[in-house]
Amino acid sequence: MFRAVAYLSEPEARMLSAIFMEDETSGALASAALEESETRWFCEVLFDEAPDAATLDAYARDMTGLEASFEVMALPDIDWVAKSLEGLTAVTAGRFVVHGAHERAAVPANAVGIEIEAGQAFGTGHHATTWGCLSAIDRLTRKRAYKHPLDLGCGSGVLAIGLARVLRGKVLASDIDPLAVRVARGNARLNGVSAFVTTVVAGGMQHRAIAGAAPFDLIVANILARPLRALAFDIARAMSPGGDLILSGLQLGDVRRIHATYRAAGFSRIAEIRRDGWATLILRFG
Repeated sequence: MFRAVAYLSEPEARMLSAIFMEDETSGALASAALEESETRWFCEVLFDEAPDAATLDAYARDMTGLEASFEVMALPDIDWVAKSLEGLTAVTAGRFVVHGAHERAAVPANAVGIEIEAGQAFGTGHHATTWGCLSAIDRLTRKRAYKHPLDLGCGSGVLAIGLARVLRGKVLASDIDPLAVRVARGNARLNGVSAFVTTVVAGGMQHRAIAGAAPFDLIVANILARPLRALAFDIARAMSPGGDLILSGLQLGDVRRIHATYRAAGFSRIAEIRRDGWATLILRFG
């Protein structure tokens, strides 16, 4: 196991940590923004294999514009992913509470609990993008009973599980990463919704399982701005008239361009949720 550290300001460390966790192509097992002192924070990222520090610096610059200077060091043979996540507190987003097994008994009776085991490398609910999506799902499903939802880029399956828990209906969950799909399937089973959540390995919207299930009345896509721009018209073709779309993985500077792209594809903006420098958009088709 290897640890990469870059010292940054608090907002920079939080932003970079979130990107490593949300971008499944980064190779990160886990990441965190941690405080060393009142004025000094750092972004810590864990890897299976030794990363190249210069490559990490270039990744940070390309994804955020930050000038980071990573230091890489080997760690003792300990399950650092589980260790880094096991102490995380439960996260509340609307009526949803994302928690680990150690906090199962603390979930309020009127809440919708989503249990994610320590050791998952992504999608624990602690990141602003996942929190924003859950908050948007909570808001929309209080007003409408969706019949054909899609979780596009499902990661650990948190959003698909949340949808299945509140809608008590079928949810299609896809991801380009086979590991993510296996993890999502296991988490759906852990949360008692495996009968409702169908998982599929798929990149984009062209996979026959997605095309065959369209049109969708709700799509949730917590990815990143660049692929979301590329997917706009494919997503539009897969939407039901009046269907709702939740987009996240967006830095605040991405919002205007994403909104313009999706407006051109036939969507109008319903709401925007912001947290820790990240945005979640709720859009409506037609």
